[in-house]
Amino acid sequence: MEFAFILLVVAIIFAIKSFKIVPQQNAWIVERLGKFHAVLNPGLNIVIPFVDRVAYKHSLKEVPLDVPSQVCISRDNTQLEVDGILYYQVMDPRLASYGTSNYELAISQLAQTTLRSVIGKLELDRTFEEREEINRAVVNALDEAAINWGVKVLRYEIKDLTPPESILHSMQQQITAEREKRARIAQSEGVKQEQINLATGQREADIQRSEGEMQAAINASEGERQAQINRAEGEAASIRLVAQANAEALVLIAQAIGQQGGSDAVNLKLAEQYIKAFGNIAKAGNTMLLPGNAADVGGAVASAMSVIEQVKGKA
Repeated sequence: MEFAFILLVVAIIFAIKSFKIVPQQNAWIVERLGKFHAVLNPGLNIVIPFVDRVAYKHSLKEVPLDVPSQVCISRDNTQLEVDGILYYQVMDPRLASYGTSNYELAISQLAQTTLRSVIGKLELDRTFEEREEINRAVVNALDEAAINWGVKVLRYEIKDLTPPESILHSMQQQITAEREKRARIAQSEGVKQEQINLATGQREADIQRSEGEMQAAINASEGERQAQINRAEGEAASIRLVAQANAEALVLIAQAIGQQGGSDAVNLKLAEQYIKAFGNIAKAGNTMLLPGNAADVGGAVASAMSVIEQVKGKA
């Protein structure tokens, strides 16, 4: 009875030891008598108790790994304190178990070595500008070496790049100077644009003023020309009217002479005009020009009448 109980207990232990349940996204390495035998996939697996043993357990998930902070020297001999984080994933559980004793330590050490090498090729300013290039170079170097460890390095990210305090102070001064420079440039550009705008506005105002003055001069010229035309037309009309009035007066005079008593009226009028003309000459100045028979008013009137008779006879 006791023997049967012992066999039952051994069978239960043997059964428990024979079944292995592997979680999802995990891989277990089984060794048989100290030698690699198989990789247990997620789910229920059967092994031989006391002959097979689970030697390694690997997670197949993406794993973040902090890379310890270290001091790197740039190409221009400036010290930088750099730390970062990388992400890896076990791709081959067998190589991850037997390719290296500790693949996490190997990846971390290689990442630090590669980072020092990459930063040593760059100057200080470029290390801040080319983080993506640094990350890519570290990933390429790690991925090439990690193939033998059954691990794939997915990406690497620099968390901090910290130069010494003196360099930080100098960089802050440089940034301040650069900002002041940009502010002065912007201010000078503003003043320059303002002067250009003022000059453009003044030029346009001068052009408009000159155009206005030119238009005013043209208008004045046109007005003067029209005024001269109007004056000329007025003078011409006046001359025509005077000539017409004289012609009509002459016609009336001729008609009057032809009537009874007309000759006597003409003689009287000529005598009055003759005397009036001599009176005006006396008033105008001290010097007189008189004909030789100035006192012979009748002779002058007779001469004028003879001219009228001749004209009348021709008519």
